[in-house]
Amino acid sequence: MKSDTVWMCVFLLLLDEASSWDDPSVLFGPLASEAPGSQNTGSRAEDQPERVDCIQATEMCNQNPSCSSRYRVMRQCLVGKEKEAMLDNNRDCQAALEVLLGSPLYDCRCKRSMKNELQCLQNYWAIHMGLNEGGEMEDSSPYEPVAPNRQPDVSRLASISSGMLTLAPKGFSCPDAEKVCNPCLDATKACNLNNNCKKHRANFISTCTKEDQNKGDTCNKKRCHKALRSFLDRVPADLSHRLLFCPCQTEGCAERRRQTIVPDCSYKDKEKPNCLELRRVCRQDALCRSRLADYVANCWTTSHPGSTCPNQDNPDACSASYARLIGTEMTPNYVDNSFTNWTISPWCTCKGSGNNEEECINFLRLFTDNTCLRNAIQAFGYGIDVIPGKNGTVPSALATSPDWTASFTYPSVTFPKNVEQSSGGLARG
Repeated sequence: MKSDTVWMCVFLLLLDEASSWDDPSVLFGPLASEAPGSQNTGSRAEDQPERVDCIQATEMCNQNPSCSSRYRVMRQCLVGKEKEAMLDNNRDCQAALEVLLGSPLYDCRCKRSMKNELQCLQNYWAIHMGLNEGGEMEDSSPYEPVAPNRQPDVSRLASISSGMLTLAPKGFSCPDAEKVCNPCLDATKACNLNNNCKKHRANFISTCTKEDQNKGDTCNKKRCHKALRSFLDRVPADLSHRLLFCPCQTEGCAERRRQTIVPDCSYKDKEKPNCLELRRVCRQDALCRSRLADYVANCWTTSHPGSTCPNQDNPDACSASYARLIGTEMTPNYVDNSFTNWTISPWCTCKGSGNNEEECINFLRLFTDNTCLRNAIQAFGYGIDVIPGKNGTVPSALATSPDWTASFTYPSVTFPKNVEQSSGGLARG
């Protein structure tokens, strides 16, 4: 009993000492000990310590006078065009950031589609924008790590075994061989049979095709983006993603897929901006910056030999993070109605990049030459035939074989007869 009393007194003394925040690690030692950008921040979901969301973290900070005052200073440091100079040269900004790194705000995260998601993200960037400002693509995702799929669909995982292999469109076949099918038309029919999907789809189509009389434009792009985000956030993925990722074997089907997001309003603009400028604009907005960082975290792998796609056991994480970019300044889409060699890109170009051309091309490749994204989309409805990756190199063991596809062996599993149905395709009827 005496021992318990002694420890309680010690704990209260520590709390009293920590209230001054002269040494914030007294109260938040484990958080402060992880340096920004450390390897621990990218570990898998099951290895991560339990975090609070950034709204709760802000409330905890506000209850401590020292943390609260420094948080207000930090928010002022990030206002205006001179924020980068403020962060580099202003002692008050640097001191505030140093203290906040030991607070719950540093390690907080947000849940996808949570209530008050934007507020949560703004609270996250109040610190992390100070850490990352001026970097090229150093943003980490502000969202909670994607949980691993405990019961993965092995027929889909075989297609995403590495960033060097991708799927062949020929793997998809119509359920009724005697009819010409259009999976994208079937996806629309399925959406119209669901009241929630039908309502939100009708809303974004109406919004994105309505002329903006105040500005004299063909539509109001900002309202169109908001309606698209509402559709994708509130309609289950098994309905909304069917419209985005339906597998096509004809140009008519591929054109319907391209038109899904009403690209004349949501995607295109009068002029194509430089991709680095588009990225800069995106990173000024908390929602766009967050979803771009989450897309990179879930869909991109390095070109190093042996590199694999993130979340191999859960490819839906990539396709979902791609879908969540739709309705932001970085809205991506299919560039044409090709169904054999389709390409995805945001509305931007690398022309006129000057000395930054390499950086621009590398950024654009996150979309146009991304094997992980391509595999995740094609795994949604195509078959499991493999061909050399669009942006990858066939492993040497396979490349040296006269018929390398014959020498490739899948894990010893039994694939379902109708792969497109098991991987999210539309049911007949």
